[in-house]
Order: sequence, then C-alpha cells, then structure tokens
Amino acid sequence: MSKNKPLAWIPTLYFTEGLPYFAVTVISVIMYKRLGIDNTAIALYTSWLYLPWVIKPFWSPFVDMLSTRRGWIITTQLIMGAALASIAFLIPIESFFQWTLCIFWLLAFSSATHDIAADGFYMLGLDEQMQSLFSGIRSIFYRIATIFGQGVLIILAGKLETHTGNIALAWSITFVILAAILFCMGFYHSYALPTPKTDIARNTSSVKEAFNNFIEIISSYFKKPGIVCALLFMLLFRLPEAQLVKMINPFLLDGKEVGGLALTTEQIGLTYGTIGVIGLIIGGIIGGVCISIKGLKYWLWPMVMAISLPDLVYVYLSYAQPEDMIIINGCIFVEQLGYGFGFTAYMLYLIYFSRGEYATAHYAISTAFMALGMMLPGMVSGYIQEAIGYKYFFVWVMVCCLATFVVSAMLKIDPKFGTKQQQ
Repeated sequence: MSKNKPLAWIPTLYFTEGLPYFAVTVISVIMYKRLGIDNTAIALYTSWLYLPWVIKPFWSPFVDMLSTRRGWIITTQLIMGAALASIAFLIPIESFFQWTLCIFWLLAFSSATHDIAADGFYMLGLDEQMQSLFSGIRSIFYRIATIFGQGVLIILAGKLETHTGNIALAWSITFVILAAILFCMGFYHSYALPTPKTDIARNTSSVKEAFNNFIEIISSYFKKPGIVCALLFMLLFRLPEAQLVKMINPFLLDGKEVGGLALTTEQIGLTYGTIGVIGLIIGGIIGGVCISIKGLKYWLWPMVMAISLPDLVYVYLSYAQPEDMIIINGCIFVEQLGYGFGFTAYMLYLIYFSRGEYATAHYAISTAFMALGMMLPGMVSGYIQEAIGYKYFFVWVMVCCLATFVVSAMLKIDPKFGTKQQQ
C-alpha cells in the first residue's frame, strides 16, 4: 500500500490509538477485580490513571519541539508495546498490583502523548477536504478498537481463564497479545505513515515564543464569558457516570452474596464490552443526527434525561439480581444507548464553549477538565460502594444526577448552534 493512500494508515492509526486507552481505563479494572483486588483500591488507583489525559494540554504544545509527530507516533507505539509486555510478565508475581500500576502509568502517559501526535499528524498528513472525508473513518476504527478492547479481548481472557484454570496466566496471555498488536502497529506505521513536509521538529529558538503563546492561550481560556458555569458543567455533568463506570464491572463480576451478578469474565466481554458498546455507538449516532436538525439547545434537556435516567437500570439489577442474560444485556444496552445519546450534548458543548481564536487549544483544555471530572469522583467511588453496598451505591448515583440537571440549567447556548442553518 502506498504511503500516499490515507486508507493505508488512518484506520490502523486510530485503531491503535483506542487500544491502549481502553487497556488503561477499562481492561485494568476487570483484570484487577479478577485477580482479587478490592473495589476501593481499584477505583482509587485506576482513576489516577486518567491524570495524563487531564494534564495533556500542558505538554501538547511542546511535543513537536523534540521530534516530528510521525516520530512520536512510532516511538510511543513501541513504548506502549513494551509496557503491555511488561504488564504481562509482572502479573504472576506476588507484588503485581504495585508493579503493574507503575507500568500502567507509563502506558497512560505514552497513550496520551500518542493521542497528541496522532491527531496533529492527521491534520498535517491530509488537506482540509481529505480531513473531512476521512473523519468518519477515523471515528469508526476508534470504535472498532472499543469493541475489540472491551469485548473481544475480555471474552478471550474469559475463555483462557476457563481453559487454563489459571486467572493470572490467562491475563498474562491477553496482555502479550495486546503487546504484539502494538509492536506490529509500530513497525507497520514506520513504513505506512507518509512524511509530510510540514511535519518538522520546531527549532529551539522558537521555544520562548511557544511558551509565551501557551500562556496567552491558557489565560484567554479563563477569561471567556461564562467560564464558571462552563467549568462546573464540564466537571459535574458526568458526576453520576464517573462513579458508575468504575463500579459496573466489579458489580457484574462480584458474587450474589455480596450484591453482584456473578457474571463470568467472558460474559462481561459480551455484555458490557460488546452489546453495551453497540448501544453507545447507536446512541451517539442518533444524538448527532438530532442535534444537526434542531440544534444543541433544543436537545439539551432530552439528552440530560437520557444520560441520567437510564442509570436506574443498575438500581433494578442490584435489587433483582436477575440471572436471565437477556434481561441483563437489555438493561446495559438501554443504559449505554442513553449515555451515548446524552453524551453528544456534552461533547458539543465543549466545542461550543471553545469557539474563538484558539479553538483547537481551548477544546484540548476543555477535554482536560472532562477527564478531571471523571478522575476525581471515580477515585472515591470504590470507597462509597464498599461502605454502603451496591444497592445503596446505585441509589446514590441517581441522587448525583441532580448535579447534572443543576449545571445544565446554568448554560446559555445559541439556539442555532449545531444546526445546518448555523453551519
């Protein structure tokens, strides 16, 4: 395949971008739960792994000073492959939790840096028309990575658990496979990625200029009208989800005697990692279509309700503890469908608030606050759940939905934003 053909590298680049992110944020939670780590520790320490995405905007302006974005992509993919391989070999040791967490930190920072380089390279490697043409392709392959990471790999880990009878060995093999994929992608992209003339390392004489520009970008962001309401929205809109997402897989895996549903690892991969992700994707597509017709302001409240009210399915599941997988799959599909639909409003508001002279940089800062809004509540979710049990925890999540409604009511949005008329 020629380097000049975007189909030779865009699908693989964005598939590769998604895999390590889901390894850090989702697969780690399931692995630690299966290896006997308690919910408080899982939620606290895996939530810290969001930090690289929180602080990503603060080092993103300097990434291109040390090397080309193409160089960063290849280097970080190989580093991530090595990190995943290290996790595989550390899982069987006695102090695996501490050591694998350290490697997950390296993986998270490498993944966040890869995101910066890949998104920047996409803009350098394609003209504006081609960027628009391939925007759907990059999104599709990122979603395929979601299903592969949260679904296929988890199902594989579950089958290996059953086949080997050794949970640690099963997860080691799973991470070896992940590592092999990243290594292959790193070597492949060293050939397949084009070499745009504009992808050059910034010379050191421009460092001071870049730093001054960075300070201007940051200060102009916090001078935007409505900054207080916007920050509260970014931090609190997903307060229920930030706690829920850390406890869903432990709840599904835990035995019924402690309030869980006692699903197997393989069932988790199918239920949450595949059926749930399909619901999420469908909800996002519907949300985007709706906003394009009537605008963000028109759909804000339906989307607020869609991202909040379906959380009730977990209250039902925790009290009823059904064994019928059709019921369980249906509940998770509904919740993820609602989340996908409602999350569209959140992402569109970040774009809306970031408009202006530094739109791209301000959007990156907004996504940092989005990550912080997931990180902080997630850290304490395990402690809350273990203190009050799954039933009351999910009731507590529903109470937290009040924050979502309050911060949404504070917003002022142009009725035309997001519509074809506005565009």
